[in-house]
Amino acid sequence: MRDAGDPAAQFLAAAGWADAARHPLAGDASARRYERLRKPDGTGAILMDARADAELAAFVKIDRFLLKQGLSAPRILCDGSVDGFLLLEDLGEAIFARLLERDRAREQALYAAACDILIRLQTLPPPEGLPPYGTPEMAEAVAPALDWYRLAVTGQSDGTAELVAAMRAALDTLPPEAPVTILRDYHAENLLWLPDRDGLARVGLLDFQTAMLGHPVYDLASLLQDARRSVAPRVAEASIARFAAATDREPSDVARAVAVLGAQRHLRILGIFTRLAKLRGKPGYLDLLPRVWGDLTADLAHPACAPLRAAVRDLLPAPTPDTLMRIKTDA
Repeated sequence: MRDAGDPAAQFLAAAGWADAARHPLAGDASARRYERLRKPDGTGAILMDARADAELAAFVKIDRFLLKQGLSAPRILCDGSVDGFLLLEDLGEAIFARLLERDRAREQALYAAACDILIRLQTLPPPEGLPPYGTPEMAEAVAPALDWYRLAVTGQSDGTAELVAAMRAALDTLPPEAPVTILRDYHAENLLWLPDRDGLARVGLLDFQTAMLGHPVYDLASLLQDARRSVAPRVAEASIARFAAATDREPSDVARAVAVLGAQRHLRILGIFTRLAKLRGKPGYLDLLPRVWGDLTADLAHPACAPLRAAVRDLLPAPTPDTLMRIKTDA
């Protein structure tokens, strides 16, 4: 057992888990820390240490919302959120990304199941109090591409008004849509396969505390244009067709939204990953930028992104090996 002065140990003792073995899990881009717990009898759980994260209340709120709908978010076994801790159900280790590293043939089936979750979310009244992530917010959210990425590469961060205006022009090409609950970090690292469950509950959901009210296609773009892995084109096309058919949309309209919203995500990620490297000492995120840039370039080829394509060309250099080394050296 850890030192009794350890706040996490105190929380676990109060929750009846003082005798559990604690094994740190790999972190993500947030300030949260996770540990896998095992009691001597084999019972397991996950400790979330979110003392440095202001989004814990949001996690609890969205977790309860998803569970109420019969979806597989981790159940909260003990709520110590007042002190920054949660004891969570352990959904296992069958993360989509890891499963697909071993068996790419499963990609079609897993992504179909992930699409079905998003189709279900379209039909649900959102939980109260979700902040909006509409056109104004999404346009402003690309500023880190200049504030962090452009600044790190060129020493300049000008052009914010131009890039934001171009992003807004691209977003304005999309037909108006009623906003829905978007989980925002919906991708293969945050999804688990739970084959012993039925229907939609077979997909385990993680990292949803930044949920907002946004475009119905936003999470589909997040799923299909993943900064951490490349999705096979046939799988992306099938996912777009599945989503379009189930939500009574034209596949071409969904594909256009994926391109525009994907471009928005990639621009933001360029800045966020650079910030993680420079402020948080996580240079590994920079190695993902060439994939992000490749997907951004493909999105910008869509006619809906024409004004944005010109702004990106004028303001943002490509993340070449020399460029990435310069950022890493200065981090």
